[in-house]
Amino acid sequence: MKAVLLDTEDHYRVAELDEPAPGPGQVAIRVAYAGVQWGDAMVRDGHLPVPRPFVPGFEASGHITAVGEGVDASRVGAAVVALTTEGACAEVVLAPAALSLDIGDLPLRTAAGLGWGAPTAYDLINSTAQVRAGESVLIHAAAGSVGTLAAQFARLAGAGRIVGVAGSTARADYAAQFGYDEVLLREEFPAKLDTERFDVILDPVGGATRRVALEQLAAHGRLAVFGNLSTYEPVLADTNDLLMHGKSLMTYNSNLLSRTHPERLADSARHALRLVADGKVRVDITAEYGLADLATAVQRLAKGATHGKSVVRVA
Repeated sequence: MKAVLLDTEDHYRVAELDEPAPGPGQVAIRVAYAGVQWGDAMVRDGHLPVPRPFVPGFEASGHITAVGEGVDASRVGAAVVALTTEGACAEVVLAPAALSLDIGDLPLRTAAGLGWGAPTAYDLINSTAQVRAGESVLIHAAAGSVGTLAAQFARLAGAGRIVGVAGSTARADYAAQFGYDEVLLREEFPAKLDTERFDVILDPVGGATRRVALEQLAAHGRLAVFGNLSTYEPVLADTNDLLMHGKSLMTYNSNLLSRTHPERLADSARHALRLVADGKVRVDITAEYGLADLATAVQRLAKGATHGKSVVRVA
């Protein structure tokens, strides 16, 4: 089979590999599309240490071709979207059966756009921060895959005012299509907000943005942290100050959740999938690449040159 390899010199190349066979609890999927996500940039840059050479790709859509021990054989032939630990940028990928979700009539290209971002955005709004009707929400990285989905999930949860923060005018204009009441440029944050405070803030950025976010919380506000796009610099919080104002600092780690409670992650992914299938939430795929162009796809994502979701066409 054809697959992309990331080698020890951080170069991507298309190679011929043997097709893998599913082990217990796994399925083999003939990949149609693979999603591109921030984890791909983290692997490339060494922030997620993996043995090289490595077949990248953490999300795929396609059809199940074989099942391992303990998996219902009737699933062979099913169209699925899968969350994987590696290998999606190949003609065949192995995935946990529990995290390979039937998509019904949803197009495979659209399904690939859900990836890890859909359950992450769903959980941030509904489980981690538990947005209530009428609450105000601020979302950093508003034009990205998680940001555009989170804004829609927040609206469905009954949020009153939803504000986004984006890195450029073009990205702010793009994000505005997804239900934000206002989208600020990064250089306008937080000055343009003046004294406004938020019940919920979603932060995948880190560093100074995270420190300011703690100050931007309203009484009983929740800061949900789910990444470090700008820096891995530690951010310290005064728990006594949080206590005095009823504020909460929460974290969300979908990769960890997939290993500790995969059934919970799968349940959130199914909720998100259902909302997309019903037309209540929109997944926007803005770029499509071939296998040989994965390096370009990851580079553009890492440089902030993309918005919405990028996918790789495999078959």
